Amino acid sequence: MAESLLLPLVRGVVGKATDALVQTVTRMCGLDDDRETLERHLLAVECKLANAEEKSQKNAYLKSWMEKLKSVAYEADDILDDFQYEALRREAQIGKSTSLKVLGYITRRSPLLFRFAMSRKLKGVLEKINKLVNEMNKFGLENSVHQQEPQLPWRQTYSKLDESTDIFGRDDDKERVVKLLLDQQDQQKVQVLPIFGMGGLGKTTLAKMVYNDQKVQQHFQLKMWHCVSDNFDVSAIVKSIIKLANGTCDQADSIELLQKKLGEVIGQKRFFLVLDDVWNEEKKLWKDELKPLLCSVGGPGSVIVVTCRSKQVASIMQTVDPVELAFLSKEDSWELFSNKAFSNGAEEQTELVTIGKRIVNKCGGLPLALKTMGGLLSSKQQVHEWKTIEETNIGDNVGGKYGVMPILKLSYKYLSSEMKQCFALCAVFHKDYEMEKDMLIQLWMANGFIQAEGTMDLTQKGEFIFHELIWRSFLQDMKAAAKSAGYASDRAYGTIVCKMHDLMHDLAKDVSNECATIEELIEQKSLVKNVCHLQMSEVELEKTSMLFDGKTSLRTLLALSWMQQDFKRLPHVSLRALHWLGSRTSLKAINAKHLRYLDLSHCSVNSTLLDSLCLLYNMQTLRLNYCEGLRQFPEDMVMSLRKLIHIYLYGCSSLERTPRNIGQLNNLHTLTRFIVDTRDGCGIEELKDLRHLSNRLELYSLRKIKSVNHAKEANLQQKQNLSELLFCWGRSVLCSSRQEENEACNEEEVFQHLEPHSKIKKFELYGYGGPEIPRWMRDPQMFQCLRKLTISNWTRCKNIPVVWLSPSLEFLHLNNLGKLKTLCDNLCIEGGGRSTPLQIFPKLKEMVLEQLPSLEGWAENSAGVATDSSVIFPVFEKLVITRCPKVASFPLSPVLKDLRLVGYYLEVEYLPRLRTSLEILWIQCFEGLVALPSNLGDLAKLRELRVHSCRSLEGLPDGMDGVTSLRELVITHCRGIEEFPNGLLERLPALDYLTIVGCPELQRRCREGGEYFHHLVPIPYKRIPAESVAEPESESSEKRFPRRLLPCCVHSKSDSESDNN
Repeated sequence: MAESLLLPLVRGVVGKATDALVQTVTRMCGLDDDRETLERHLLAVECKLANAEEKSQKNAYLKSWMEKLKSVAYEADDILDDFQYEALRREAQIGKSTSLKVLGYITRRSPLLFRFAMSRKLKGVLEKINKLVNEMNKFGLENSVHQQEPQLPWRQTYSKLDESTDIFGRDDDKERVVKLLLDQQDQQKVQVLPIFGMGGLGKTTLAKMVYNDQKVQQHFQLKMWHCVSDNFDVSAIVKSIIKLANGTCDQADSIELLQKKLGEVIGQKRFFLVLDDVWNEEKKLWKDELKPLLCSVGGPGSVIVVTCRSKQVASIMQTVDPVELAFLSKEDSWELFSNKAFSNGAEEQTELVTIGKRIVNKCGGLPLALKTMGGLLSSKQQVHEWKTIEETNIGDNVGGKYGVMPILKLSYKYLSSEMKQCFALCAVFHKDYEMEKDMLIQLWMANGFIQAEGTMDLTQKGEFIFHELIWRSFLQDMKAAAKSAGYASDRAYGTIVCKMHDLMHDLAKDVSNECATIEELIEQKSLVKNVCHLQMSEVELEKTSMLFDGKTSLRTLLALSWMQQDFKRLPHVSLRALHWLGSRTSLKAINAKHLRYLDLSHCSVNSTLLDSLCLLYNMQTLRLNYCEGLRQFPEDMVMSLRKLIHIYLYGCSSLERTPRNIGQLNNLHTLTRFIVDTRDGCGIEELKDLRHLSNRLELYSLRKIKSVNHAKEANLQQKQNLSELLFCWGRSVLCSSRQEENEACNEEEVFQHLEPHSKIKKFELYGYGGPEIPRWMRDPQMFQCLRKLTISNWTRCKNIPVVWLSPSLEFLHLNNLGKLKTLCDNLCIEGGGRSTPLQIFPKLKEMVLEQLPSLEGWAENSAGVATDSSVIFPVFEKLVITRCPKVASFPLSPVLKDLRLVGYYLEVEYLPRLRTSLEILWIQCFEGLVALPSNLGDLAKLRELRVHSCRSLEGLPDGMDGVTSLRELVITHCRGIEEFPNGLLERLPALDYLTIVGCPELQRRCREGGEYFHHLVPIPYKRIPAESVAEPESESSEKRFPRRLLPCCVHSKSDSESDNN
């Protein structure tokens, strides 16, 4: 089916041959006749390609001819891009200098060598295509009428991220599997439960339902998910599991080292592991290699769930009778199908329902087939269209020999040419890879797969195609991404990601032979010359260099995992997209002049490389996240890169100013970092015409704004696509002093005129110096959509914005607000006058309070009287309090689970009573604390207790017998704790992690020969050093603590700079 992508490729080359810039340069070079000849030949070929595709399935010669045509089409595309590049180069040069001397050089001398080289290239490709046209005429192909592809509507359902409501008929299966898992709690050995059934039945969906079940979440101490697919590499699987359990995994290759590490990170925790999509049928690989590793760790009741298609795989791995997933019933099948097919406002006409039910029967109860077919028919409103699809030869029942694939191919057939190309490119990623929506769209743009249409620009068209592919189930599992656990996050809050079903991935590989991973090429010993889109990995680059011998047509090169070495032999000439994740790169822009997408995040970027980037005149997307050496951009960058649409600069903390005159890039959709400067072309007013800006915008050095009018010109209120804003009045979010910067104008007035629209989801404010917040921040309607709010280093702050009644705020972070006394004021309640507390912060789940020396309580009424007992935080789960000496109570919340208190050596003797809902409690650095809260023993749900550097603490309280759920106990540098309460260790059955450091007497009693030693033997993971570890210095910095003991609110510089989530 790879031929189906040839037609859109040829159409794209035809479109480029008619491009105005290309025509201008070919006329100037005297090559316009050759260009027209190329255009005519390609049009002649295009008319017959549809018929050629049909006949090529049975004609090997025709199939070979189409392969040759594809190669020539790519060659022609490169030549036309050369003409386009030359036109853009000349435009940029003319823009940089208007002197007659330069203009004369450009118009008289430059074309000579260029004309000679291009004439030779163009005539060479014309000779090849002329030969192909002559061969084509011998095949007897028929002309096909090119029909305008129908315009599809923008679906209202596109905004839906939660797909759980699209699952039908699996509730009983879920309850059955959950019961089987919980029933294993008394089993001493790890149990293995397979779920098997044919592809498209919903095995992975069922496993996800079980994985997310509340009873499962509460029952297991550790939950992990790994997609195995057809690569049953024992070492890779174990490394992945270690990383899932621990966050990182050293590159240990020996099985012995991996086994030791696995035992350390899992210990005796009761774990739940899903091994998804297992294909291995070699009994030895499981029984002798992987099983001994996975089943030698974990506590009683640990379970591994395996999803697989093969009954043979299930029988090899099972220790519990496997669950064979059944087909959906007719009723559930119809509900799933109709939920898609009639969701776009289509009326359930009697005739459509009749046809639809016959189509549903053909889907054989397979959820993937039903969703795909329903998605296809949702774009068809006419009876004859449904009949045409019904009569297509997809078999009477897809549950037979060929499974669901005939329906997937049928649905693919009805995709537009653009969508086919975009879908096929997804095959460059591994199975189960989490693809970022914005990156996908930008790769499609870079490869020329999508074209602007009407009022839709490239980015908007890409959004439309992405959501259509999601709707039709070619892509799935769309969700807002979690922050990356590896490198500092390059993602904004709410970044959308998705995956492909493994059968859809098979389809994408089937329809395109142009995508590959480097592992596939090594295994097949294939050269890159036949590949257009390639994903690199951590394999040793020297081992792959021979694959790049000869000429290649490589368009996309993605190194998505960290590359330890640079690869100087990488082919650049034909590249349209390059993602290189490594510390260095030898990229020379002059050899990659057709690049449209470039991601060098985390690379060392020097001035030479930056200067050369100005030669990439076609550049659309530039990602330079966390390039710490990046200080300045070339002065002429904007003049050269006029096609830029996306600029990503997350974490570029050394950057001194934004590219000059960036306001001229009026098609810019993404600009993550803007640094105000007093130099011409660097002021805040440059934002004026950037009306397409979307997602996240960070504004730094706002104190340098020259006038209130400039702030008003930025016109933030009209930038409706922005969802996140960061306002920083200094160079860095860590700056709290005014330093050498002069106050150019009244900060409060400037802030007032930086008013954004009212649908912002995340807002961060750093280093503001005004006495009051602006008027727009006092309007409760301003924050109806706000989910995250951070205010830091505002020493004159007396009041925070009116967010306590916000219906959407989930996260609040307040830091270094010197005069703030209460979170809520002027509440309409009288002290003690309500029988039921007033709900405030109705959606708030997490609050971090740091260095608030004046904070005394949570709420005041209109008379200024504290009313803490009259208000309640209904869904509040996590509270971090650092250096807030006047806080005398905790917010009233029925569901508070996580409390972390850091005193920074405050002279506090006693802490308030604790909420019995607590599951996690950290108490750190309270210099004068003599006793822990007396009701600590009432915390029956407490799972984790950490006490650190409380020097005056005299011991643990009696009555701790009630903390029977405690799994992790850490006591460090509390010399006054010399013993455990009588009988405590025998009453902690769940304890599996114990650390005691800097408590000499308690450590002595826990070591061999000590009175507690025999009680500690069953605890799987212990850290009790023989020698006492020196206590951290009593200074006001992070150096006092081991990093692992810090609460989440204390950050290193790099973390604070990068925390975009």
